[in-house]
Amino acid sequence: MLPRTAAHIPVLIGPLIAAVSPVQGHWLDGTLGAGGYARALLDAGAEHVTGVDRDPSALEMAAQWAAEYGSRLTLVSGNFSGLDQHAGEPLDGIVLDLGVSSMQLDQAARGFSFAKDGPLDMRMAQDGDSAADLVNSASEQTLADILYHYGEERASRRIARAIVAARETAPITTTLQLASIVSACLPRPKPGQSHPATRSFQAIRIAVNTEFNELIKGLMAAERSLKPGGMLAVVTFHSLEDRIVKRFFQNRAGKDAAANRYAPEREEDTPRFTLVTRGATAPDAAELARNPRARSSKLRIGKRTSARAGPVDPAALGVPMLPETRNHPKSRPARKGQH
Repeated sequence: MLPRTAAHIPVLIGPLIAAVSPVQGHWLDGTLGAGGYARALLDAGAEHVTGVDRDPSALEMAAQWAAEYGSRLTLVSGNFSGLDQHAGEPLDGIVLDLGVSSMQLDQAARGFSFAKDGPLDMRMAQDGDSAADLVNSASEQTLADILYHYGEERASRRIARAIVAARETAPITTTLQLASIVSACLPRPKPGQSHPATRSFQAIRIAVNTEFNELIKGLMAAERSLKPGGMLAVVTFHSLEDRIVKRFFQNRAGKDAAANRYAPEREEDTPRFTLVTRGATAPDAAELARNPRARSSKLRIGKRTSARAGPVDPAALGVPMLPETRNHPKSRPARKGQH
C-alpha cells in the first residue's frame, strides 16, 4: 500500500474541496489514479464515491486501501468518457484529473517518461496499439500532424523526418531512444526550460490514448450525470486541455464569445452550468514547494443547472483536429513552411 506522502497528495485538492463544500452525497472520481481525490472527498464528507480508471494497475493499487472506506467506495474499470453509465444514479459531484498521473510517470515500464528508459508504451489502459506501434508505422506526414496539433511542436516536420529516418535503421522501441531523436532536432534547453521531448511525448501520448475524444465525451457525460446543483471539477495540466475545458464551461454557461446576444434565446443556449471559478485556479507557492509537478496545473469548476443536457460541438471548444492527411498517408506533403 502506498503511503500518503507529498508525492501522492492530489494537485489543487485544497482549493477544490473548499470550492465544492459542503461535500456530500454521491461523487464520481473519473480518473482514480493513486486515489488522492477519492480519499479526500470521502474524508470531507461524501457519502459515496465511485472511482473509475481505465488503468488496471490503478485499480489493483486501490484495492489495497479500499477496505478502509467499506461500502462507501466502489471501484469501476472503465473510461471516464462513459461515466454516466458507471454512476448508476444522478451525481452530486464529479472530479476529473486529466493527463498522465505521477504514478504512471514514475513507472519506467509504462513508457510515459522521457527521463527514464523503458519500453515505448504509453497506453493508459494497457491494451491496444502502443506508442511504439504508432512511431514505427505512421507516415511522416501523420507523425508531423500529431506532433504539431497535439503537442504544439513547431519543429514537428523536422522531428517526424528524424523519426522516420531512425526507424529505417532499427525500430524505435524505448523511451530514451525516442527522446534522443527528438532532442537532436532541437536546441539545447536553457536552465529552467522543459526537456526538448516534452511536447512530442505529450502529443504521442494523446494520440495513443485518444485523450481529446475521451475528454469531450467525458464532459458531455458529466453534464448528463449531474443533479441540478451538482459540481464538476476538472484539473488540467497543459494549455490544449485547459482551452477545451475553459470553452466547455463558457459554452455551457451561456458565455460563449461567439454567441449573438441579440438573437432570440433557444433551448440549446440555456445555461447548463454556472461558473464556480471565474477563471482558472492555479497552485500557490506552498503547493509548488511540496510538488513541483503541479506548476502547470489549473482547476476549473462548474455547477449544474436544471436545464436539460444537450449536444456540444467539439469545434466550438477548440478541440485539435488532425487534417485529412492522417487517414491518407500518401497525400501530397504539406507546403514549404507549414509546421
